[in-house]
Amino acid sequence: MVAAPTSSQSAGPPVGGSSRSFGRFRNVHQEFLQESGKPLVAIEDISFDLAEGTLVSLLGPSGCGKTSFLKIVAGLAEATYGIVEIRGQQVTRPQPDFGFVFQQANLMPWRNVLDNVLFPMEILRRKDAAAKRRALELLALVGLSGFENARPSQLSGGMQQRAALCRALVHEPKLLLMDEPFGALDELTRMEMHDLLLQIRKVTNATTLFVTHSISEAVYLSDVIVAFSKRPARIADYIEVDLPYPRTPALRYDAAFTGLEHRAGIALGITR
Repeated sequence: MVAAPTSSQSAGPPVGGSSRSFGRFRNVHQEFLQESGKPLVAIEDISFDLAEGTLVSLLGPSGCGKTSFLKIVAGLAEATYGIVEIRGQQVTRPQPDFGFVFQQANLMPWRNVLDNVLFPMEILRRKDAAAKRRALELLALVGLSGFENARPSQLSGGMQQRAALCRALVHEPKLLLMDEPFGALDELTRMEMHDLLLQIRKVTNATTLFVTHSISEAVYLSDVIVAFSKRPARIADYIEVDLPYPRTPALRYDAAFTGLEHRAGIALGITR
């Protein structure tokens, strides 16, 4: 990844309530060469800052480049040019101290829940008694105590995603990356997972980038919403979510909440 050319786009203020810089993204651009020989631009000149301990949602329509940007931040893909830094270090490859949660739980069917959660510790050669205690604590936090020896096929979709979240957190990642992790769940389970994620954030203070195409989900969970335009992805709006904590289901009907939904809808071009 090379340095980006000069751009007039502002990076915007540091996100969230913290002033401690955690991530810096400058002029991130990604394009692919088509069979015709013409470039296809997926991401065009994305710049913003990420403050420590905040949850930032990348909101936009399907296919707009949200997941592509998340993969660049994760080191799973490379930008054509631009700067992607976490804690002052440029990210060019997967990092052992990042956690990733996908839309599908992707649990290994031949392993029980506990062994699925402990898999990252095996990769890091840190599977010991302390790791097991950490895994059991996380399973208790997400309401899966008693299911340590169950197979994934014995769990509901929501329970599988809870286990996947534990797996992403077991090695205490400095950055949690979540790619529409609740998109395949029914609405009631999804709302339960929202409250669970907020509880986990309170306990772990994990800095999080969260991809979604749900406006309501983004407003409920986030300190900041970075609204992406249709492809090629640009920042359509940078929305600081000044809603109180703890957030409860009743907040969804508050005028401030619906006002933020309206602003995000304007950014996405679905309302005026």
